Amino acid sequence: SYAQQHLPVAEQMKPVGHAVRAAYLYTAMAQVDALTGRNDYERALRSIWTNLVSTRMHITGGLGAVAGMEGFGAEYELPNKTAYDETCAAVGNVFFNQGMFLSSGKAEYLDVAEVSIFNNALAGISLSGDRFFYVNPLESKGDHHRQEWYGCACCPSQLSRFLPSIGNYIYASSDDALWVNLYIGNTGQIRIGETDILLTQETDYPWDGSVKLTISTSQPLEKEIRLRIPNWCKTYDLSINGKRINVSEEKGYAVIKDWKSQDVIALDMDMPVEIVAADPHVKENFGKRAIQRGPLVYCMEEIDNPVYFDQIQLSPSTTFQTAFASDILNGIKTIKTNGRAQSATFIPYYAWDNRKAGKMRVWIPYNE
Repeated sequence: SYAQQHLPVAEQMKPVGHAVRAAYLYTAMAQVDALTGRNDYERALRSIWTNLVSTRMHITGGLGAVAGMEGFGAEYELPNKTAYDETCAAVGNVFFNQGMFLSSGKAEYLDVAEVSIFNNALAGISLSGDRFFYVNPLESKGDHHRQEWYGCACCPSQLSRFLPSIGNYIYASSDDALWVNLYIGNTGQIRIGETDILLTQETDYPWDGSVKLTISTSQPLEKEIRLRIPNWCKTYDLSINGKRINVSEEKGYAVIKDWKSQDVIALDMDMPVEIVAADPHVKENFGKRAIQRGPLVYCMEEIDNPVYFDQIQLSPSTTFQTAFASDILNGIKTIKTNGRAQSATFIPYYAWDNRKAGKMRVWIPYNE
């Protein structure tokens, strides 16, 4: 499960039933709280959310792991080959967590939204943009592929409206702050009261953790700038106009109080390769590990590992090398392993099944 390292034990209320319908119901409840400011649903939603991300969500941000019912099974019931994790549910997961952020200002909700965006949701569409996944397993024998269309075509249409809307999730504003929530290269314009704000973000994220943000305002603006520090980020440096600064953190954000128009804010986040263990209650992943770098979950495809695919293991002595490969999968950063066992090549999960058909797995046998 996703949050075993970050979250408390699940509380009493639990998500039930069809994952897509549940995600949209919870989204509506969270948005009502955010719009009214009354937080009538806060306690129930927090309990549901904690149980969901602690016990019922795949590392890719996928929801509704159980096929047939397309929904939530028992706690820690997170299969790999038969995982359902409908693309629509991943998008609903983003909506739900965005609503939770708007009513609380907590970065932990956007951490979950980001995982869903970069992994389960993005995997739902091919790199050529014309084939789609309805179901997003974490392991394949080589027989699971995107299709041009579906009789129930909710997932393609869901992506067609969601992907163009991602710009709406990058920034937010409140009475006292400008919030930088997602790290995506862009130029954005915001009007707050009588003040026009131009934000320019330069970054190669998620391939590296360096972000440069320039903010220009039509008149002085007395607002904090809050930069989300993702939960995968253990160390980072922050500077303004090349001068390193120390700031406080609040609710998962680095809070900058002293800035002026035309300042260049640089955030440099260390982005090492990490070996991730599932919660020990997930029987499917006992004796296995996954590879993650920044917000991206990686997988192993047979096309890159044709000889030893079924024999490859990870161990405490495994080391990693990252390199940008511009000639495959529209340009990706690959991870290669070096260890006692055979070497292996990993690609981002969102990019699998875009080449020759073959086996795939996210969770790799781990030799203690």
